[in-house]
Amino acid sequence: MEENSKQITRLLEQWSNGDAEVLDDLMPLVYLELRRQASGYLRRERPNHTLQPTALINEAYLKLIGRRDVKWQNRAHFFAFAAQAMRHILVDYARERKREKRGGAPENLPLDEALTIVSQEKSIDLVALDEALNKLAAFDERQAKVVELRYFSGLSIEETAEVLNVSNVTIRRDWNMAKAWLHQEITR
Repeated sequence: MEENSKQITRLLEQWSNGDAEVLDDLMPLVYLELRRQASGYLRRERPNHTLQPTALINEAYLKLIGRRDVKWQNRAHFFAFAAQAMRHILVDYARERKREKRGGAPENLPLDEALTIVSQEKSIDLVALDEALNKLAAFDERQAKVVELRYFSGLSIEETAEVLNVSNVTIRRDWNMAKAWLHQEITR
């Protein structure tokens, strides 16, 4: 894993420096990780969810490789952007489904057990979660990023700590505080 991480970082740096040919080597390495994250996230969705992991990662990957304004620092930086891209794709998808229903009931999606404080069966509206995350980011950007990486990208505490370059203890504390704040905000 360590060698793979270094290889991804090296390829991202080369790509950022204008070497587009490295995308052929980079794509299989990041695609597998994106697929793992997307599959993990979608596994927690409602049973009849129509968005497939392949569609989610393909859309996220296209958004990521289209970012010419980003100077990729390392693997962690890339996957942090991937989490954000997946979040936006899933929220857009949920909004579109709501529009198609023309005022029907909100699209309820299962909430990750770590965010579910009262009951593991609780569901929330993904659009409501996105709005609450935007509010959270306004006063604590790191906590919002922790939620984004853990919930939308399926990263572990350790992987999230690596992406944000902070300790595991800090991630656990931010995660717990963000969960409590989001629960309060969403259940108002």
